[in-house]
Amino acid sequence: MSIQLKSVGKTYQLGQTTVHALRNASLEIDQGEFVALVGPSGSGKSTLLQMMGALDQPSSGEVWVDNQPVNKMNDHELAKIRRDRIGFIFQSFNLIPVLSVFGNVELPLVLQNIPKKERSDRVYAMLERVGLSDRALHKTEELSGGQRQRVAIARALITNPSIVLSDEPTANLDSRTGEEIIDLLCRLNEEQHVTLLFATHDPKIVKHAKRVVSILDGDINEDRLVEML
Repeated sequence: MSIQLKSVGKTYQLGQTTVHALRNASLEIDQGEFVALVGPSGSGKSTLLQMMGALDQPSSGEVWVDNQPVNKMNDHELAKIRRDRIGFIFQSFNLIPVLSVFGNVELPLVLQNIPKKERSDRVYAMLERVGLSDRALHKTEELSGGQRQRVAIARALITNPSIVLSDEPTANLDSRTGEEIIDLLCRLNEEQHVTLLFATHDPKIVKHAKRVVSILDGDINEDRLVEML
């Protein structure tokens, strides 16, 4: 699965001011890549992730997912491709507090109508992989920040997505836990060829990434290094 941005622009209207979040942005992500998206706050990183995850439509240009233009997909097709092909890891985790660790990771499989026995097997296998098999029945409020991030990663990966998008995956973690999360994601990239695209300020992620894409004022340039902070 590939994701392509073709001359994408995105503008927002804030009162009388027009904000150009993306300007003529072009980028292609291929299967198995580990890409770090860097740039200062407000540079357009989160907007670009929303475009590539089919969460928002561009103001101009085209976004193609699996060789299909997103702007020609209906709501059902967009929901299906987000559910089945793209995994999201959010900075604030976005876990459901009334569900257990098991329930949070299981939820995407429920939405896919996967049989109960298969769901259980897959969830426990994934929790084992992220080191949380002994926390399966705990509520997320009983977990540390690092453990919650592992739940979020397990949930993002449980559907075997082709690509995982993450906005600042280590921002809420201490340095040691952040390094453990990065090591886990690197293993998943190497062993399962999961494509990773992370918007980040973390130089440790940049160090492990196989490709670095810079963005500044909504403009992508892979040949230019910009300050991340």
